[in-house]
Amino acid sequence: MKKEYDLEKMKSRKNPYAAKLKRQVTIRMGDDVIQYFKDMAEDTGIPYQSLINLYLKDCVAQNRKIDMSWHKRGAA
Repeated sequence: MKKEYDLEKMKSRKNPYAAKLKRQVTIRMGDDVIQYFKDMAEDTGIPYQSLINLYLKDCVAQNRKIDMSWHKRGAA
């Protein structure tokens, strides 16, 4: 290895893996949801955050939509 490198002569290029990188976000989840994925993580050996990411990726791939229709009180 050289002791010094001339960085002025280096050509820059895009990182080919940049599109695959994950971005850190802050999200609020219920304790029951976190515990569900932590329990699953123990069973599978996959970190719980990775399991959450895999589940959400599957929702995207399947184009799942959440059912936001709640029943009114007193309705049968």
